[in-house]
Amino acid sequence: MKKNLLKLGFYALTIFSIATFVGCSDNDKNDDTPDPSELELKGTLTSDRTLKAGNTYSLIGGYQVKNGGRLIIEEGVTIKATRTIDGQPDYIIIEQGGKIMANGTKDKPIVMTSTQETPGAWGGVHICGKAPINLTGGTGKSEIGDAPFGGTDPADNSGVLRYVRLEYTGFAFSATKESNGLTMYGVGNGTTIEYVQTYKGADDGFEWFGGTVNAKYLVSTASEDDSFDWTDGWIGKGQFWVAYQDQTAPKADGSANGDCLIEADNREDNFKNTPVSYPTLANLTLVGNNDTKDQKRGIRLRAGTQVKMYNVLVTGKPSSLTTATAETEQSFLDGKSIVEYLYADKVFKYENNGVLDLESKTGNAINQTITFTNGYIGTVAGGKDLSSDSFFTKAEYKGAVPANNDWTAGWTKR
Repeated sequence: MKKNLLKLGFYALTIFSIATFVGCSDNDKNDDTPDPSELELKGTLTSDRTLKAGNTYSLIGGYQVKNGGRLIIEEGVTIKATRTIDGQPDYIIIEQGGKIMANGTKDKPIVMTSTQETPGAWGGVHICGKAPINLTGGTGKSEIGDAPFGGTDPADNSGVLRYVRLEYTGFAFSATKESNGLTMYGVGNGTTIEYVQTYKGADDGFEWFGGTVNAKYLVSTASEDDSFDWTDGWIGKGQFWVAYQDQTAPKADGSANGDCLIEADNREDNFKNTPVSYPTLANLTLVGNNDTKDQKRGIRLRAGTQVKMYNVLVTGKPSSLTTATAETEQSFLDGKSIVEYLYADKVFKYENNGVLDLESKTGNAINQTITFTNGYIGTVAGGKDLSSDSFFTKAEYKGAVPANNDWTAGWTKR
């Protein structure tokens, strides 16, 4: 009987040890090895999906966040476009009724990049909202994904982009169509866009197609076309923007990499379409590439756009600011468009021969010597306080990045 009890105890101990070993092994596997499919972004999203902090995800083709879908991206997430589908771009598009909730931090930004670290490697991020635009009928289709945008809700909310870096965007769909870093189609002002950088994109850094969305703390680095671009009736606000073009010395013929620092339109095929593009911007630092051949314009206001612009530093373009079309120049004469507290290292040009005399407006000056540290750090005293509007931070200086408050540090790439 004693021997049998000993045997039974030995068998029980053995079974317990095996069960414990198997249980621990299974738990370790579940904790450390996620299903590979959980780390892929492809197809469509119609419900909530969370990308977990610290993980790296593969973007395979177009990823469409549909009406009712919500893409939640935690701090420190990396998304890599893979270019694994021949002839097709990788991109992320948030369609009307969908949301992106990308909440990075200064220490742990969200990085969207590519396995091919070269401009034009993937198609960037596109957001389609329901805010007003000035296309005929009040709606349009996105250049990528053919998704509808535009509507009648200026407060439409497509989510949040905060502390996000978009690298190597600008996939060429055709000889005339390339994708931007961040493209906003009829996006409403319920959406939050702040602390976003585009880095080495083959087309524009940021582009607005109408809408009312506001944007703060933006950095466009080495965009090969325009750093900032708006059209189709964008009526929003912006503060603390940096455009820093490729600083490689121009070629022997004077050409360099990058077009306008800002290219601004109302509507290219009808300058009078309403609502008219009419943003209010403050505290910009715009550093050009010293192109003396073809891409000579810094801030280019044309095609009927209107603007209010304050506290700006512009360097590195033969024509620091240009205006074109009768409608745009008339808006200055009528007092609708305003440029004040703008320092430029070169001159202003009025291509439609308007006698605008912006050089003499409050706080403006041309042919100034403007110096920065680390490319774009530094401001010039004197500026307008716009803080009576709750969107704007009080910043009575020209430029975007004070030496004692480098808000680009830690999350951007130089």
